[in-house]
Amino acid sequence: SGSGLGKTFAMAFRGGATVGLAVPAMALLAITGLYMIYPDPITIAGVGIGASLIALFIRIGGGIFTKAADMGADLVGKVEANIPEDDPRNPATIADNVGDNVGDAAGMGSDVYESYIVTILASLLIAALIGAPEIFMYPILIGTSGMIASIIGIVIVRSKNITDVMKPLNVSFYVSATIAIILNFIFTYYFLGQTTTAYALFGTTVIGVILVPIIQKITDRYTNYKYKPVQDIVESAKWGYASLTLMGIIKGMQSTGPFMIALIIAIIVSFSIASNAAPEGTDPVLYGIFGTSLTAMAMLSLAGIVLSIDAFGPIADNAGGIVEMTGMGEANRKVTDEIDAVGNTTKAVTKGFAIASAGLAALAMIQAFQFEASHIFAGILDLNYSLTNVTVIVGLLVGGLIPFIITGQLINGVSRAAGKMVDEVRRQFKSDSGILAGTSKPDYAKCVDIATAASIKELWKPAIIAIVSPIVLGILLGPTAVAGLLMGAVVTGLPLAYHLANTGGAWDNAKKLVEMQGNKGTELHKVAVVGDIIGDPYKDTAGPALNTVIKLLNTIAIVFVSAFVALLAL
Repeated sequence: SGSGLGKTFAMAFRGGATVGLAVPAMALLAITGLYMIYPDPITIAGVGIGASLIALFIRIGGGIFTKAADMGADLVGKVEANIPEDDPRNPATIADNVGDNVGDAAGMGSDVYESYIVTILASLLIAALIGAPEIFMYPILIGTSGMIASIIGIVIVRSKNITDVMKPLNVSFYVSATIAIILNFIFTYYFLGQTTTAYALFGTTVIGVILVPIIQKITDRYTNYKYKPVQDIVESAKWGYASLTLMGIIKGMQSTGPFMIALIIAIIVSFSIASNAAPEGTDPVLYGIFGTSLTAMAMLSLAGIVLSIDAFGPIADNAGGIVEMTGMGEANRKVTDEIDAVGNTTKAVTKGFAIASAGLAALAMIQAFQFEASHIFAGILDLNYSLTNVTVIVGLLVGGLIPFIITGQLINGVSRAAGKMVDEVRRQFKSDSGILAGTSKPDYAKCVDIATAASIKELWKPAIIAIVSPIVLGILLGPTAVAGLLMGAVVTGLPLAYHLANTGGAWDNAKKLVEMQGNKGTELHKVAVVGDIIGDPYKDTAGPALNTVIKLLNTIAIVFVSAFVALLAL
């Protein structure tokens, strides 16, 4: 940070690019390698469960860890003791900084990795059901084009004479998106030929690439302090805690409208393009579903550049914490704060990307599950997925309930863990007055231990609900009930996750806007800080965890579909 804004930004961005490029590279390598050994996609579906379980543990455990530390540090440090963020006198500061890496960097990486794996698997399963060998490798080629495009987008970023950090990030993204579309066309032309079907499938990939900036713009509109929604929240803070809380919830709910409309349009258009161009003698519905899965794959193909832009945020945040703790001066802190402010915006925007990609991936997996179940049950049982089937209705209701139960469990877990952290920070301040005076060193390790133990303790309940639900329902009521459960979880879980992420992000940036207006330490600032604290488990624990839960339900259903057949055949 002492070398200026440009060099500091370049270091943070290149550090983020390490994570950003590693995630899609590992996902592509894993799926391609296994697919070469086991050509039947259902055989390698277990990879999806592995990715989903790890993502679930990191998202839930990491989310509880980071937000317990964050809430504990803010409640006692900022609100009660009136000391700055990342102040070394705060015993929870180290735990908070560790949590930034666990929750933000590792959590987002594991989430997108899971989406990537699940989407490729769904595309391969549907391609296998269509039975057209020429399209089997097409999803992997789309991922490859996005990977190449992301590398180019990262390499072209220049750090000299930077005054606006967001500008080189935007240039990097749009260059990557353009190159991805060009490469997708080249791969389509040479591997699928010059047919109407080939061009239709290419069209679905263009929709996926275009959807990324659309989702980013919608998310930015509702979480960036430059726009009216966050400014309205700041205005409501003048009337107290209740007003600010309600306004944040209102804006978060309103944000789900344009988000869901964008997804619905993308699904309808991609399905229509692909189904109408289906070759003669093939199932147009299957081709339409394949087109939708390609839209999801094209969206995720840009994960390299999107994650690179996201991961530099936690790096800047940690750098700011180190500057504050080591007393490196106001000039250095100003540089890290400027990058951190952009990092907060990119983190919020990337959450929208992760939620949208999770939704499209889940929809592709649901369709793959239904067709795979019908294929396995052929000649044994005629499956009825219509709403006249009571088992489908039961599944829909159970699936719609799961996101709310898990959200409640997660927020409750964060609240309990944060309570223990608050008690510990207060105890240290009370037992040793030298800590606040700066003459004694806090016991940082104790706070890290509390956050670790709490995250492990609170992890198992929501994890068991997500893992066991589709298995139990499949055993009791069969695959039609499971299909209903999967759809119900998407219908409620997707808008709920987006609402939670945007509400928390808006509260966070409302607090930052209050601070930028020079109101630190005032009653207005205290109200904004409380809003930010309430939003912490929303945006960094419950919201992101629902992405993983939705996808985990689908991967478990796919893997256990044969077991459901065996049980019904008894």
